Amino acid sequence: MPEIGIVGYGAYIPRFRIAVEEIARVWGENAEDIKNGLQVYEKSVPDIDEDTVTIAVEAAKNAIARAGIDPKAIGAVYVGSESHPYVVKPSGTIVAEALMTSEQVMVADFEFACKAGTAAMQCCYGLVKAGVIEYGLAIGADTSQSRPGDALEYTAAAGGGAFIIGKDPLASIEGTVSFTTDTSDFWRREGEDYPSHGARFTGKPAYFRHVTSATKLLLERLSLKPSDFQHVVFHMPNGKFPQAAAKELGFTADQLKAGFVVSHVGNSYSGSSLVGLTAALDAAQPGERVLITSYGSGAGADSFSFVVTDRILERRDKAPGTDYYIKRKHNVDYGTYIKLKRKLKV
Repeated sequence: MPEIGIVGYGAYIPRFRIAVEEIARVWGENAEDIKNGLQVYEKSVPDIDEDTVTIAVEAAKNAIARAGIDPKAIGAVYVGSESHPYVVKPSGTIVAEALMTSEQVMVADFEFACKAGTAAMQCCYGLVKAGVIEYGLAIGADTSQSRPGDALEYTAAAGGGAFIIGKDPLASIEGTVSFTTDTSDFWRREGEDYPSHGARFTGKPAYFRHVTSATKLLLERLSLKPSDFQHVVFHMPNGKFPQAAAKELGFTADQLKAGFVVSHVGNSYSGSSLVGLTAALDAAQPGERVLITSYGSGAGADSFSFVVTDRILERRDKAPGTDYYIKRKHNVDYGTYIKLKRKLKV
């Protein structure tokens, strides 16, 4: 059976940033304590004309460029987000139209907090494997919300990752599993501007139980061990959690390094682990294994094992690398930030 996996990938991170020091200054908090505790130093902020749809389109364009395919060959477009711009109207139809896919395309919006994008990848994988479609486009994109003065204001950022799933891949899917429970660590009801969360309970039992359980299940099913992987990406609600999870599971800091670079620009959004995966693929060499475990509040985790192929060497430079978007930045003050995020109600 032909290998199935990622044939094209792309990331997008808005250029605006707000530093931890600027947020801490406004709320009278100690910036060094925040940075040491969260290991986040700044976060990305969407411009006034950027939203989940525009971020998804930019990331998807990069994925299509790397895949080198006609967008009309894409048989499914799935957009995962916790901040779709419309309550009633799909983001996916706008994205598909902007990318000029065929009108004969399956489209759906996915919601599962920060793992909506990996859930979309699993669906695309299943459809390609079944022979229903040739290529599927899975996207995780967000402009995450955070209440002014809340701890989430330091980490709830904006960005997205897009992946085209098909045959003859840059990185083949060796296996994928999920681990899901009803754990209410983070939620936002209809009509509310900002989410609520269970404070420290978002770590244990929520994040750590799901991430470690899904990862262990994947390793067990594939008869693999942590040392079999060269690159590892865990969901990054902050910089601290993925490092602790990696240590608990037996992975090293070197394995985490390539994808972990994005955690420092605030990475709590639906594309979080996916943007980390794009950074890992930017660094991975043929024959290397990449593990990714996403996490979505509510709660669940998806885990994947990828094996990088020779094809990545000829396609990687067809679009800007993730590092380009990390380094392309312009810092703003708190006043500009709340204006761009429309936190002022008039």
